[in-house]
Amino acid sequence: MNSKLQFLMNFILPFIPETSLFSLKSKMYSWMGVKLGGNVRICSSLRVRGIGNLNIGANTWVGHDCRIISTSMVHIGKNVDIAPNVLMTTGTHSVDITGERVAGEGKSEDIIIGDGTWIASSVTILPGSVIGEKSLVAAGAVVRGVFPPGVLIGGVPAKIIKNLN
Repeated sequence: MNSKLQFLMNFILPFIPETSLFSLKSKMYSWMGVKLGGNVRICSSLRVRGIGNLNIGANTWVGHDCRIISTSMVHIGKNVDIAPNVLMTTGTHSVDITGERVAGEGKSEDIIIGDGTWIASSVTILPGSVIGEKSLVAAGAVVRGVFPPGVLIGGVPAKIIKNLN
């Protein structure tokens, strides 16, 4: 994504009503380099940071005060509902107990959220996470790992609580 446009958009967006003018906000995110499907609804308080790629599928809702920090790729499927205060970040470090600090070399891992998924409030999605389609992530969960379709995921760290089928 273009970092200068990203800075400008993150400055302008708070002045746009939170839950209206969705088509204007979609155009602004497209100018930033975000790939959007049709009828995407993004609240104005979303903050996008980093140089990674962001793809948001059609008919997806992104709620209040969400943050996406990406140095690789975040793919959000179609018909996804993302509640307020969700954090997605693709950056992490290797662990190096022999060096001067434990946080070793930086690395990025993609995040993939399947079609029809619901991410509840205050969820953190960590690098390398894959959430299968039509899954539900419970409020406050910290997600790291690969999860199959159609499951309820919750906890810290997140685990499969039950099959939704």
